[in-house]
Parts: sequence; structure tokens; C-alpha cells
Amino acid sequence: MKEEIIMAGFGGQGVMSMGKLLAYAGMKEGDEVSWMPSYGPEMRGGTANCTVIISSEKIPSPLSSRPDTVMVMNLPSLEKFAPMVKEGGTILINSSLIAKEVERDDIEVIKVPANEIANELGNSRVANMVMLGAYLARKNIVKLDTVKKSLKDVLPERRHDLIPINEEALDRGAALVK
Repeated sequence: MKEEIIMAGFGGQGVMSMGKLLAYAGMKEGDEVSWMPSYGPEMRGGTANCTVIISSEKIPSPLSSRPDTVMVMNLPSLEKFAPMVKEGGTILINSSLIAKEVERDDIEVIKVPANEIANELGNSRVANMVMLGAYLARKNIVKLDTVKKSLKDVLPERRHDLIPINEEALDRGAALVK
């Protein structure tokens, strides 16, 4: 098993946290993992993306030019990364912020109203966890339960009060795809 994932959005949308959490959970389950962040010139508001690779075998390179899955939180990320998804791959789109249709018919497109669900939960900052939950339900690369247990290890201690809402956001995203 090997899954290459690119997650992308504006700085401040939690793309790096989402990737780090997924990689950490994969490591907890005994897989080989790679997490490679990439930032634009600005921290908040600039573009940010990360590549996560989870594999049952050694990972020769942390780069991915043809990912299996792309998760995009904003339109510039969709335009940049949609063409890279390998044939038969999957793209998850934050449909709360992206109205544009994917112009490919050789990949699976999953629309996730991540910001809408996060707002329903009372915290717009958990849109990334809604997206991650949808991904986990669709791909089964790591267990949702492992990701939830990893929140305590990945989130800084000052954010541990947000673990319950992050868990709920993961569940809501997963429920969309099941």
C-alpha cells in the first residue's frame, strides 16, 4: 500500500496541521510516512501546501508529482493541483469556497462543504478536520480513531480544549462520504 496526498489552501486554513496529523496517525499505525510542507511568502493568507506519503514500504522520496489524492481548500489550489492527480485518483474540494467544476472525467471528485459544516459546529477553524474526515472515510488509509487519538500529540497543549470540536468535525466529514 502506498498513498501520496497533497493538501493545499491559504495559510491559516490548517493545511499543515491536517497533513501533520495524517502523517502522525500513519506512523502510529506502523506505516512509513513522509510529511513535506511548502509555504508561500506569507504565513497567513499566502498559499500553503504539504505532501504526505503513507506507505507499507520505504519511501524513496518525499516529493509527489502525480499524487493519488489532492485535498484543496481554495480555488488557487484547485487550479494548481487538479491537473497533477493521477488517472483514477481522487480530489476533495472545499465546496464552501470553490464553485468551479473540475474539468477532468478520469478522477473521482468529492465536494465537501467544509466551511459550512465548521460554521455549524461553531468554529470556522475546523474546516480542515471536516475535509480530513471525508478523506479518511473515502480512502481508509488510516483509521479515523487513530487520527482522533493523535490529536493530543499533534495539537499544542494550549489547543487541547479544541480536541472535542476537532473530533466532531472529523466525524461530520466522514459522515458526508459514508
